[in-house]
Amino acid sequence: MRALPVLVGLVATLAACSGSPEGDAASPQAAAEKSLFQAEIAPLLASNCATCHMTGQEAGNMALIPAKAIESLVGVKSVEAPNLVRVVPGDPDASYLVMKLEGTHMAKGGTGAQMPFGAPPLPKETIAKVRQWIAEGAKP
Repeated sequence: MRALPVLVGLVATLAACSGSPEGDAASPQAAAEKSLFQAEIAPLLASNCATCHMTGQEAGNMALIPAKAIESLVGVKSVEAPNLVRVVPGDPDASYLVMKLEGTHMAKGGTGAQMPFGAPPLPKETIAKVRQWIAEGAKP
């Protein structure tokens, strides 16, 4: 039964990191001013990645909650494939994150499973948003 309070705390942390839905609905201008990361990528990471990559102590040693994702991804070498960088700003094809999402990582010297682990691959449109974010400089 100790797991329940921990789970509740983790869900609350995720909710706090991914922004307030009330704030988004209250101001259409504020929503329009959000960066691509804030509007599309952070929610994607929160819903598809952060459950396994929450603190940085889990697989891959990266925290993918929205508040920590940039520092875990952008310009950081992969632990499992040190010759590859997780996110190379401006170059989605060289970014290990894209390779892992598309399932092309093994051919480039990577290891492990396609992400998200244990789930179907993300839709091509969703991966295209990740590629766009990286191509535009992987800005927060």
